[in-house]
Amino acid sequence: NEQTPLVDTATNEAADGSNEANGAERKNAPFCSAQTNALLNLYEDNRFVVHIALAIGLAKLYPPIGAVYLLPNITATWLAVVFIFAMAGLSLKSDEFARSLSRIGFNAYVQAFNFGAVSLLVRGVSRAMLRLKLVDEGLASGMVICGCLPVTVSMVIVLTKSADGDEAAAVLNAALGSLLGVFVSPLLILSYTGVRGEVDVAAVFLKLCLRVLVPVAAGQALQKRSRAVVAFVAKNKRQFKTCQEWALVLIVYTAFCKNFSSSQPVEIGASNLLWMALGQLFCLLLSMWSAWASLKVLYRNEPRLRVMGFYGCHHKSVAMGIPMLNAIYENDPMLGIYTLPLLIWHPAQLMVGSSLAPKLAEGVEDLERYLDLSDVQRRPSARRSFFAERPKSERRESLVAFEVPEDQLESLDDEFIR
Repeated sequence: NEQTPLVDTATNEAADGSNEANGAERKNAPFCSAQTNALLNLYEDNRFVVHIALAIGLAKLYPPIGAVYLLPNITATWLAVVFIFAMAGLSLKSDEFARSLSRIGFNAYVQAFNFGAVSLLVRGVSRAMLRLKLVDEGLASGMVICGCLPVTVSMVIVLTKSADGDEAAAVLNAALGSLLGVFVSPLLILSYTGVRGEVDVAAVFLKLCLRVLVPVAAGQALQKRSRAVVAFVAKNKRQFKTCQEWALVLIVYTAFCKNFSSSQPVEIGASNLLWMALGQLFCLLLSMWSAWASLKVLYRNEPRLRVMGFYGCHHKSVAMGIPMLNAIYENDPMLGIYTLPLLIWHPAQLMVGSSLAPKLAEGVEDLERYLDLSDVQRRPSARRSFFAERPKSERRESLVAFEVPEDQLESLDDEFIR
């Protein structure tokens, strides 16, 4: 009888200790779960960049896998490139071209700025950095190549939509830029970088026809004539998007494997990479400012066109750029180096563009409200700048972070497939 309380006390103490431990576990569990979710979200938001970094690292560890065993001359050079451009042709809304007649001046300006002004700017900056020995020839050429590429497709449309820009003009210019890029980008690239001995111009354009034009045309034909294919792609759009991402990763991986496995691999110093990244960011921001300033003058009272033109003037497509480079510089050991500046520009344009979207949307709303006023009510002081400070109650939250929202992406895909 005397020992019973001792046993009970020990049991209670053990139970209390167990409860405390369970309580601590329960307190720590949400924290660990939140950390895990944050890491997973970070990975999902930057999945493509993470895969590219891992691909370059794996290529450095054992180059023969991508240079020999994966048969890159078949898998990366043909299959991946043809697949990417066939999907581009399948989603390209060529019917929108008919609408260009009403805005031919605006569309021509956006395309001319994207292909002409940006490429000239980047070329000037890259040549200056090369003379100052801040970057080497390979990275300088890669910067110029990035500046010659066409506008993105889905990114420019989604960002335009989130910033209350002209979505129809975004769809049109995305499709028009992709089509022009097939012809204009290779001409600009070869004219700026120079035709070196290892580049056979006739062979390059033959490869572009077979790997780019033919798949795009085939995709367009399927879009117009085969409802079954269109329905199948619409049903499995996420899987096709993932396959396109992995095709791009494969091209980058094999390109770096070829570089690392060559008898004289191209080594890039950390300082060169840093200066290249800073140069790309400088060119991107200057392109944004120049586009916005010029559009403000040309389309002062058309805020939605200004917003669309802002995104369309500086965006560069990694989905078309990497396979196009692979077709042009198939046997060049510098191919992997040429892709690096594009891999800096692409995520930077998304991060900066998405951060500006709420301000641009507020500016569109304010300017349209001002334009709706009568001539008597319009006063210079009533016209507020797009980037003027606003009360918290009038501010908008960003609709785009570092990736396209799933709901917008799904509706966008539905539009393309339809």
